[in-house]
Amino acid sequence: MARSGYYLGKIMSLKKKSREPKLPKEKKRTPARTKRRSKLGKHTMAPFLAPSIIGVTLFFLLPFLVVIFYSFVDNPVTREWVWFDNFVKLVKNNSFKRAVKNTAVFTGIAVPLAVVLSLLLAIILDQKIPGKSQFRTFFLSPMMVPIASVVLIWQVLFHYNGAVNDFLSTFGIAPVDWLKSDYAMVAIVPLYLWKNLGYNMILFMAALGNIPRDIIEVAELESANSWQIFWHIKIRYLSPTILFVTIMSIISSFKVFREVYLLTGDHPVTSLYMLQHYMNNMFKSLDYQKLSAAAILMSLVMIVLIGALFLIENHFGKDVEE
Repeated sequence: MARSGYYLGKIMSLKKKSREPKLPKEKKRTPARTKRRSKLGKHTMAPFLAPSIIGVTLFFLLPFLVVIFYSFVDNPVTREWVWFDNFVKLVKNNSFKRAVKNTAVFTGIAVPLAVVLSLLLAIILDQKIPGKSQFRTFFLSPMMVPIASVVLIWQVLFHYNGAVNDFLSTFGIAPVDWLKSDYAMVAIVPLYLWKNLGYNMILFMAALGNIPRDIIEVAELESANSWQIFWHIKIRYLSPTILFVTIMSIISSFKVFREVYLLTGDHPVTSLYMLQHYMNNMFKSLDYQKLSAAAILMSLVMIVLIGALFLIENHFGKDVEE
């Protein structure tokens, strides 16, 4: 394919030439009648929207405003305004810098793997292969396993005297204390993938099923190979799902704190000290100003990251027909 979007442009030009069904003409409404209907619609929607608006305000908006306030005061008791001093102290804190680095490394490794592997699994399951049902069940079963059971399984696998070291010993490799060494991330990334691949795979399978078949058939008639069809057609239609799966995977990467906390406690090995550990420890020590400042910085980073993902998605999916 000489240029990106060749098939989509050709197909869409053919579709424009096809006859569209004629819709009945709407009756002209007078401005007064339209205004009355609009006013009636607003009054009708208000009672239904009120519970949601009140709930979001009480449980999300007001607490977030309180967090912003705490990040600019010395402590919640005296409430003296210190402006950006809490942010400066936070950035200079070694524990915070270590937590940010470990969280960024984990997210940078685990999230791309989760997106790519789940997409590959969905493509495999989209084909006619034997044992498709069992294959799907194998990857969906971790979603039903309680977190305590998952932690117990990982302790059995990655303990110093666990199954992984026992297996490696057959090749003459010395045992490693996985959860208390620099290799701890190697044990946590598979745990994250095992828990999240099934959900992402289902989302991609649904998106693959919604790709118009006629576009793929036209591309095949134009002698496009499988890679060209995937890159120039399927990826374009999958771009909204890729964006959603990426955002959900980033959110899930922060939730891995539960597993790490149950495996290692409040103060894990240095390579597993995550941003959530820092926030949890600040909460226990009642250091709300640092906790609030860390939450604000984390929110800003998430806004920038998600905004960049939206820009990338718009670039790849801008010529896809709505």
